[in-house]
Amino acid sequence: MASVVLSEAEKLYIVHGIQEDLRVDGRGCEDYRCAEVETDVVSNTSGSARVKLGHTDILVGVKAEMGTPKLEKPDEGYLEFFVDCSANATPEFEGRGGEELGTEIANTFYRVFSSESSIDLKSLCINPREHCWVLYVDVLLLECGGNLFDAISIAVKAALFNTRIPKVRVLEDEEGSKEIELSDDPYDCIRLNVDDVPCIVTLSKIGYRHVVDATLQEEACSLASLLISVTSKGALTSMKKMGKGSLDPESIFEMMETGRRVGKSLHIALQKILDEEESLGTSRQKVGFLG
Repeated sequence: MASVVLSEAEKLYIVHGIQEDLRVDGRGCEDYRCAEVETDVVSNTSGSARVKLGHTDILVGVKAEMGTPKLEKPDEGYLEFFVDCSANATPEFEGRGGEELGTEIANTFYRVFSSESSIDLKSLCINPREHCWVLYVDVLLLECGGNLFDAISIAVKAALFNTRIPKVRVLEDEEGSKEIELSDDPYDCIRLNVDDVPCIVTLSKIGYRHVVDATLQEEACSLASLLISVTSKGALTSMKKMGKGSLDPESIFEMMETGRRVGKSLHIALQKILDEEESLGTSRQKVGFLG
């Protein structure tokens, strides 16, 4: 994970401010930084999104490809996560550092999406036991400025919302062999229902309090944090502790309550942005992800 080195005096300044609910950048403990969300930014994907949260910059592309359902779930499609930690994002990603973090992020998202209700995987099945859609979710970390997991989860949800999967017809001939026909009409497609796709809220314990959307400087002052995945209805679907420090049961309970409350607001704000982008259709100005 990208990190910064702070002097004891700098740490003390940050910790004291947080105890008074005043962070260095003027936010309260439960406030997120302003997030910029842009969808449909990569042309050769089924769906894509770019999210900037402070100095954290994430690009996610989703590609739908035809595959074979898994043996244990013959009537479902599935998601595959790939995470690329660009060495330009932080020098720490050169060599093995980025690989380890990439694996950790991918594993976290497999767990978040293992919940049966997060996405309707049955809608991705074309032919039980034979054909299904596999969604390859590629995450590229362009810049790391703290709070990676939350930013990635916002970008993943936005990219899945933006994903369009071609409609498919299964034609069977007299001998019983099946042929698959993809629709040529770009508007004749399946959209994913992302209502139950969770977002991650990371709560970092600093001093006696906890904050959401920690900056790199704040992360340097935190010994333990809790990653909570929250649905738009406020249901907690998974939880993971990070960091070397310990968390007492009372803190965990408080963090879960904050996560639920903040997570619901995060979903509402994100959905509003996604609906606005959608309503602009093809008329909106394309900035492109290098714009």
